[in-house]
Amino acid sequence: MVTGRAASPPTQANAEDPIVFVIDDDASVRDALSNLFRSVGLRTVTFGSAHEFLQHKPADVPSCLILDIRLPRLSGLDFQAELAKAGIHIPIIFMTGHGDIPMTVRAMKAGAVDFLTKPFRDQDMLDAVTTAIDRDRSRRDEAKVLANLRGAFATLTPRERQVMTLVTAGLMNKQVAAEIGVAEITVKIHRGQIMRKMAAKSLPDLVRMAEILGIGRASGGAQT
Repeated sequence: MVTGRAASPPTQANAEDPIVFVIDDDASVRDALSNLFRSVGLRTVTFGSAHEFLQHKPADVPSCLILDIRLPRLSGLDFQAELAKAGIHIPIIFMTGHGDIPMTVRAMKAGAVDFLTKPFRDQDMLDAVTTAIDRDRSRRDEAKVLANLRGAFATLTPRERQVMTLVTAGLMNKQVAAEIGVAEITVKIHRGQIMRKMAAKSLPDLVRMAEILGIGRASGGAQT
């Protein structure tokens, strides 16, 4: 199934290392992929069906899913759709011995990282896994940043949120004061509080935060 690569000695994994999940109803395929990934120090967990995977509570670390197109009861493509509906955003690499163009297009349009036809080279699979894990790591980092910003934004008073919305839209203190009917010095005080609570180093920094949060004058606050 996998060809063209000599295994290197495995390295010891720890709880923070990425995990590669494999779903295939063929035990020999699961074993071959498990040996491949472990040979380069990647933690691997294998399953014989999509149902088994759903019973497993994965660790909160960067990961990816190697998914066979043809599975018992639920196809890989249908399972991809089910994961999306459930809000499970794990990067998927499909593998199949019976691939065709429409199948490949459907998988890639739905967000698959790669679509490998058996037999494939070990290095092709490892490259796809590297890409998938990097993508998941970036997604997790972005989600953490967003969660932290939302937490900070939640500490702002309603007036501070209003001021932040107007300031990050480009209004000067005098314009903000006229807009909300307060003194300019009051706006300055609110700005200072906003900068402190949001841990913003500068106005451009605060503007970037507002963009990430989806704050705009039309919405008047952060989007959820």
